Amino acid sequence: KLDTLILFHSQGISSIGEEAKIIDASLDGSLTNLVMTGEIVGEFGEITHIHTFTKLSVSRVIVIGIGNQDEFDHNKLRELFGITSRYLEKTKAVKVGIVTSSIEIPAFKAQLFGQSVTEGLILGLYKFDKYFSNNSKSTAIKEIQMVAKSTDEIKLMNQGIKQGKIIAESSNLCRDMVNEPANHMSPTNLALIAKQVAKDTNIEVKILDQAEMETLGMSALLGVAKGSCEPPKFIILHYWGNPNNKKDNLGLIGKGITFDTGGISLKPASGMGEMKTDMAGGASVIGAINAIALLKLKINVTVIVPATENMPSGTAQRPGDVVKAMNGKTIEVDNTDAEGRLALADAISYGRSELKLTKIIDVATLTGAMVIALGHTYTGAFSNNQDLLNLVIEAGSNSGELMWQLPLHKDYKEQNKSDIADVKNTGGRPAGSITAAHFIAEFIEDTPWVHLDIAGTARSSQVKGYIPKGASGIPVRTLVNLAIKLSA
Repeated sequence: KLDTLILFHSQGISSIGEEAKIIDASLDGSLTNLVMTGEIVGEFGEITHIHTFTKLSVSRVIVIGIGNQDEFDHNKLRELFGITSRYLEKTKAVKVGIVTSSIEIPAFKAQLFGQSVTEGLILGLYKFDKYFSNNSKSTAIKEIQMVAKSTDEIKLMNQGIKQGKIIAESSNLCRDMVNEPANHMSPTNLALIAKQVAKDTNIEVKILDQAEMETLGMSALLGVAKGSCEPPKFIILHYWGNPNNKKDNLGLIGKGITFDTGGISLKPASGMGEMKTDMAGGASVIGAINAIALLKLKINVTVIVPATENMPSGTAQRPGDVVKAMNGKTIEVDNTDAEGRLALADAISYGRSELKLTKIIDVATLTGAMVIALGHTYTGAFSNNQDLLNLVIEAGSNSGELMWQLPLHKDYKEQNKSDIADVKNTGGRPAGSITAAHFIAEFIEDTPWVHLDIAGTARSSQVKGYIPKGASGIPVRTLVNLAIKLSA
């Protein structure tokens, strides 16, 4: 009882698959004819819409091209269903069936198939439309059925669907936070969302206020907050998936600058509205721990988000000021627009000294230089531990969220030297992303660490596959897949 049935066709294959032949017979050979005449080629993302005119119980059959069979994988499948989801919505499809076995690729596993299709659909249908006055919030698609060959396949596929739904919805949670305008996403409101996530997933939450941060000596973070009338918040979430082994822990630290004007080192007006995205690192780690808790992974995960605005005012910190981080290091503030690394300095110091985190991943929209270096396709990755970095890059590759390692050669560190303090918060224009990573490394010491600079990937200017225009949700799925790998 469906209105739409989906089949797949590979490029370069001159005949339809065995599963499709059953349907083709009911359609008087229409599928075969379309393939033979070249109307169905099978190019990746090609969609052919066939009306059945009551010859089948479904009203339409949609044939989706998967491209070259040898190049098709689960990342491509996820992308394909991001594209397909929007097409189905346009056709007002309500109940959709997918003939999974019409993809005749032996390497495909039922669980990954279910997960990839689910992620592609949920991520692809995402919209941020809450501020439209005529917002109806209705999506035409109500039900997706996957037709499999056996009950064993169905069991595995259901596991994949469940996992894909949790991960995709957690990515969309991140997207929602990042897309919120800054007047609705203050540090206080970000902390309220973290509290709600903690309540929904039954994990621990602690929010430090300004007075508590002052007691801990977080002058680097508080220096950034000085220019804003919005009070800063220091968000801590704990998930105990392996409570009997406290050393089995993963720290996820996300930059939470809810709006970044640049402070006294004011940014240009053009494009400044997108600086609401500057808390995407914080949103991604909150989204990740939401999924990790719902998946009940056997690993302890701690999330830290130092949240504040970076605003210019009579009380704002100035270029040339010197502040002291929680670990005692003094910092010359050469540029107030290099504020994210100041917030991360105190967050990392807290994670190391107070929480004894043994592995740390920090995520930040840190540098415009990263966009110049890698554009909007790859996230920049830096690390003091190659084994941990390899796991992160692998998790990103499996998620379709690409990471590229950049060097941390000691020569770049020289650019951060200050004449009046232990370190300076900028190293100038050359290799700006690398010198920023070196600054963060000052506070990591010997803890295994990976720094992900998502300045180019946190936001998209166009719709592509399952990535919408606006917040991308990167790297939520990478962080979740990393936690899955580490928990195993």
